[in-house]
Amino acid sequence: MPQHAPEGYNCTFCQIVAGSTEPATQPSDVVYRDSHVTAFISLRWWERNPGHVIVIPNTHYENIFDLPMQAAAHIHNAAQKIAIALKAEYACDGISTRQHNEPGGNQDVWHYHLHVFPRYFNDNLYGAPFRNTTLDERTPYAAKLRRFLSNIKG
Repeated sequence: MPQHAPEGYNCTFCQIVAGSTEPATQPSDVVYRDSHVTAFISLRWWERNPGHVIVIPNTHYENIFDLPMQAAAHIHNAAQKIAIALKAEYACDGISTRQHNEPGGNQDVWHYHLHVFPRYFNDNLYGAPFRNTTLDERTPYAAKLRRFLSNIKG
């Protein structure tokens, strides 16, 4: 499959997996990590859906076309745990997942990633504005999810 990352691409998500501090997402944003995946509070929030989580494989795959089935299974296992944590800690009405591939699919980070959103009745997620957040805004959301997820086995 064609690759879309520009030559010399410095993958932000690979930096997060490595535990290094990149300009926006911090190690304290990470809510779950195992040998296969890392999940963290997204820097970008939609108006009525704060604290959504991004799940990424620890190995770099550009998109769904590169992603091995075994890696997909680990990602969705983690996404299920995240969804359970969101329901418990955010008292949301539901969960949505979202994933983008290639420029035509609005992919903007060239590392496979799955968004897990807390959803609320009439939240208008896909029509609502979004913005970048501060570490102080993300910290309480990350702490809640980390605490909950540390008690989930398997």
